Parts: sequence; structure tokens; C-alpha cells
Amino acid sequence: MAVHLNPDKEVVATVKEGLKRTGGYCPCRLERTEDTKCMCKEFRDQIADQNFKGFCHCYLYYKD
Repeated sequence: MAVHLNPDKEVVATVKEGLKRTGGYCPCRLERTEDTKCMCKEFRDQIADQNFKGFCHCYLYYKD
């Protein structure tokens, strides 16, 4: 299992700017809870699934 940043530097810069603006919460979510703090619970759960391969919700991270 390996988790990497999205290779698209523009996407990474946009999402990181959103994270700064929201205090570390996923900029793609309206809720501000511990479950939406980056790296969000949804993606942590996906990482735990050995069969999952793909991007997190906001396309910042990719698991292969």
C-alpha cells in the first residue's frame, strides 16, 4: 500500500489552499467535524480496504 499526493500540482495547490482556509478541514465538505479533518475518516477507511485503489474525496491523495 502506498499513498501519494495527486501528481497534478495545480489540484494539490488548490486543495492545500482550501485546507489553510478551513483550518485543516476538507475544503470539499460543508461540515467541520473530526471526520472531515484532513486526512478524512472516509479516506482512512478506504486506505484500510486492501482492495481500494483511487483518490480521496478532494483528489489530494491517491492510494495504489
